[in-house]
Formats: sequence, structure tokens, C-alpha cells
Amino acid sequence: MQPALELMARVAPSDANVLITGEHGTGKEVVARSLHALSRRAAQPLVIVNTGGLAEGVFDSELFGHVRGAFTGASQNRSGLLVAGGKGTVFLDEIAELPVELQSKLMRAIQEREVRPVGSNQRMPLEARIIAGTNQHLEGAITRGTFRKDLFFRLNVVSVKLPPLRDRKNDLPLLVHHFIDRYSGAAGGAKDVSYDAMSRLMSYEWPGNVRELENCIQRALALGSGPEIQVRDLPSNLLY
Repeated sequence: MQPALELMARVAPSDANVLITGEHGTGKEVVARSLHALSRRAAQPLVIVNTGGLAEGVFDSELFGHVRGAFTGASQNRSGLLVAGGKGTVFLDEIAELPVELQSKLMRAIQEREVRPVGSNQRMPLEARIIAGTNQHLEGAITRGTFRKDLFFRLNVVSVKLPPLRDRKNDLPLLVHHFIDRYSGAAGGAKDVSYDAMSRLMSYEWPGNVRELENCIQRALALGSGPEIQVRDLPSNLLY
């Protein structure tokens, strides 16, 4: 993680757009929050947008806003999430899920630093810094025609690649104890992990990455009763 952390520290004070890549659960949102906290925009809003979680048909309105009467149900003007970031930061997670037709509009908004709400001829300034995240290989998506090359270059001014947990097993004991400290509580929860339990944790490949590890430690603390997490407290997929 050191190269990624060093790059984050260098790019955080700038206004450069950042593309964070990595598998599900590697901590892309954590990195985005850190970049915002370390930036000159830290006192301004941080807006997190899961583009993969937006319902089909509302991408345009959610991102760019709309004016009253723009479509059925638009009873009042609404600022989009890009404008809601103000002079802060907007993190567009799962950016590859954005429909191709809206990728063009997003690219123009980033390029021209202004947003046109749905149904309006007026443009609003885009003042937020843009950070995007994806678990997909965008170069491959460009070849397949599902992601625009021009948007890729707008977002990928600086690229932060997060390695999967299976490729940085030396970090695992630190992460385990971090999550124990976070979730053990003051009322006598486990404060450590047994040698055998740690061996199981180290031998597992962690397809869900740090998020899966966090859930595993929470579960073990909830089920355990002694001063250490034991093998019996771990999920069944770690036991065989």
C-alpha cells in the first residue's frame, strides 16, 4: 500500500481529478474520503455517489438536476449531486455503470466546468473536485464500447490503484487488530486473536478484500466469549 499512500499524499492538495481502481472491498471510498480530508476542500461538502446504485432512468436528474416541469413528477427545481458538492469533492463510485449516453454529458460537464439541469437552458457552475472509482478494467470497457475514451482521460489525471488483500497479506495482522480495537467494545470483548485463528486468516484468499475481513472480525467478536478470537468464532468458509 505504500506507493498508493504516498501518491495520495502528493495529489490530495491539488485539484486534479483522481481515478481510484481496485476490486470490490479494497477501500476505494476510504481513499476518496482521505483525499478529501487531506485537501484544501476538507471544510466543504463531500458527496458520495454510487452510480451503480442509481435507478435506471434517473441518472440524468440525479447527477445534473432538473427544473420544475422537466418531466412527470418534477414538481420543483432540484440541484443535482454534481452541484451539491459545492466547492468540495464529488466521489463517483462504480463509474463504469454510468450509461454511455450520460458519459458524454458528464465528460462535457467536467471539461467545461458547468452543468445543465434537465429541462433547463441555463448552466450552473461545477466547482467540485471529481474523484471516480471503479472495480472494472476501463481500458477493456473502452475497447468494448461501453466506456468513453474521452471521459476516461478526463477522470484519469491521476490514477490510484489499490491492491487486493491477497497480495498484501503482511498487512492483515494490522488490519485484524485495527478492527478488533474498533469493534470489541469496552465491556470485555476479545482484545486479541489466537495463533491458530490468525493462521486461518492468513491462509484465506479474501475475495471480498478488506470489507470481508472487517465483517469477519465483527462476526467473531459477536460470537466469541474469551479474551482472544478463536478458530471456532470464524465463518465456516475459513474452516475448510
